[in-house]
Amino acid sequence: MCVILLSLVLSITHSALLTAQTNPQPTKPLPWEKIDLPPFPKDNPSQAFSSFKIYDAQNNPIRIPREDWENARALIAKDPAWQTWLEKTRQSVDEWMVNHPENIQWVTGWYHDFVSPKDGSPLIWTSAVPGQTLSSHSDPIVEVTPKIFGGWVFSFRTRNAQKILEAARLYRLTGEKKYAEWAASQIDFYADNFAQWPVTKDHRKGCRIMWQSLDEAMNLIQYVNAARTLADFVPQQRREGWIEKLFKPDAILLQKSGQIFQNIPCWHRSAEAIVAMYCNDDALWKEAVDGPYGVRNQVKRGVTSDYLWYEQSIGYNYFVVSALTPVFRYALMTGRGDALRSEMKTVENLMLSPVMMRFPTGQCPNPADAPAPETVPNMAICAASADIFPTKIGVQRISTTKNWEDLLDPQNTPPAGSFVLPLVQSLNMESSRMAVLKSGSWQVYLHYGQLGPAHSQAEALNFEAFFNNTDITHDPGTVPYGSPLSKNYYRRGVCHNVPLVDGLDQEGWDPGKLISWSSNSITATQPKYRSNAQVSRTITIEGERLSDSVTLTTLDKQIHALGFVLNLEGKVLLPASFTSDHVFNGVPPQNGFQYWTNVRSSKFTNEATFDVDYKNLLIHITFDLPGEFTITSGSAPGYPPKRRDSLYLETRGQTATLKTRFLPTSSENAVDIRAASSVK
Repeated sequence: MCVILLSLVLSITHSALLTAQTNPQPTKPLPWEKIDLPPFPKDNPSQAFSSFKIYDAQNNPIRIPREDWENARALIAKDPAWQTWLEKTRQSVDEWMVNHPENIQWVTGWYHDFVSPKDGSPLIWTSAVPGQTLSSHSDPIVEVTPKIFGGWVFSFRTRNAQKILEAARLYRLTGEKKYAEWAASQIDFYADNFAQWPVTKDHRKGCRIMWQSLDEAMNLIQYVNAARTLADFVPQQRREGWIEKLFKPDAILLQKSGQIFQNIPCWHRSAEAIVAMYCNDDALWKEAVDGPYGVRNQVKRGVTSDYLWYEQSIGYNYFVVSALTPVFRYALMTGRGDALRSEMKTVENLMLSPVMMRFPTGQCPNPADAPAPETVPNMAICAASADIFPTKIGVQRISTTKNWEDLLDPQNTPPAGSFVLPLVQSLNMESSRMAVLKSGSWQVYLHYGQLGPAHSQAEALNFEAFFNNTDITHDPGTVPYGSPLSKNYYRRGVCHNVPLVDGLDQEGWDPGKLISWSSNSITATQPKYRSNAQVSRTITIEGERLSDSVTLTTLDKQIHALGFVLNLEGKVLLPASFTSDHVFNGVPPQNGFQYWTNVRSSKFTNEATFDVDYKNLLIHITFDLPGEFTITSGSAPGYPPKRRDSLYLETRGQTATLKTRFLPTSSENAVDIRAASSVK
């Protein structure tokens, strides 16, 4: 997912629908193949998360945005802080215009390839054309390959699109023609050369300028908004040239891509609809909004009843909000907003729903192939969309910022006093295949299944847990897709708290089944975990104790290595019985374990106990696993450059049940226990 751009969704009866959402039927298409999603019921979305929202006199949470250039000039004239902001903006755009010319010979690559091949850490981008090497924060010397250079070009063209819009706005604000001339010349460049770039193929088909159609759609939105801003500078004939050579051909090309329910097509349809409004093309509008995979259906089928995006990554909630707010904004400003008001009310809730899942530190659970865990609320998204989705969070944030949106459309004074987030409570999000347990000092997140293949990982029945503010275990996320660690480690079972059969993790994806749920206990199963195995998990909070029971059952009547992974954010205090182990018993090292270091193993019978040091807290962990078993400890990758202590328990047989108890221990014992641990 391109996180840089966040700064920078069948007609059936209601009863049948509820049955489908309780026990969705899995299929096994490839990630880029179509998957049918029934509509998710969403009752009265305008009143969901009402404590966050600012309503107008008609009790409407949607606001009509504006661009008040006259008021903007008045603010600049009288406010020194705005004058300072304008000067910095001028300097940035001036420097870009002079020192960063476009080059038709450059071949755009993928954002996810702009990483260190060593550890997947993102490379440091600078505006200078790369030489022979670049660096990341954890890898000082990285050779620049064609893929890496293509990733640099991606960021260049993304920034160039942003500068085009910014220059157009500077012209409109100041009247200085140099900005309009440069911005128009850049759109000329893309329009004149658009047909010369080849059309990309495979799942990226539908673009020419960028590497994938997602990036093409994002930039096209910027170009059209710049053209709209330059309306009184650019003659009609020149604007018609942009329409005929760039805007409409690009929008029509985008129609060939993203004919599925997914986050990326939301960007496609948003760009297409904006072009349709700019060009007054009703046929293009109808396809972008009302087509089978248009805006309306993406929202209806992609947003679950819990107001989470069905691909499950919390980051995709925000990514879809970022994708659809441009078309909502454009429609509201041009008088077509009523056609999309229902979708707007639903999409606003995508922005707010993750707050109800947050751990005590504000960190959010991290299902699917997202980067590092989100911290909620996402102040940047709330502020960036406050002109159409006014919330107490967003308005408070923009009252302390300076940017184009705040200059052109200042919001009302934020409500008196600081907004206090509602307390997190136990929550069963069955339509989204996940749940939160909150009882006493413990909070647990359980991911009990997936709704589709796109962005799914081998993590069904994974859990994350906090004890008060202490992070006991969490999903670290994944590095950019261009890194081998993304496929070979972060998406694999070894990165999650899940069972393994002969070292192998979940096959494909599956929604799983919820068996029972209460405010302090949940049981869920994966009957199709693998073709030869099924799994069930029960998590219960009892006072200060967290209990976890996992049963792994194979179905082929053969003896297997049955394993269980537990990744911890504290330091595991190992007893002296652990010795160096260079070969895992029964586990092929290529299954992700090749990234473990400092590997040690020890054998146990029926039970093993450990203390885990979280600096200000000790957690006493007891494992009950009948018979003989091996525990292997290692240092495993967290989100780069962090690492974490991980345990792998393995026994042999046809079925096994591992019971794990987590109990906080008095911190007064910390020094003695650390001293007693002979394995440092």
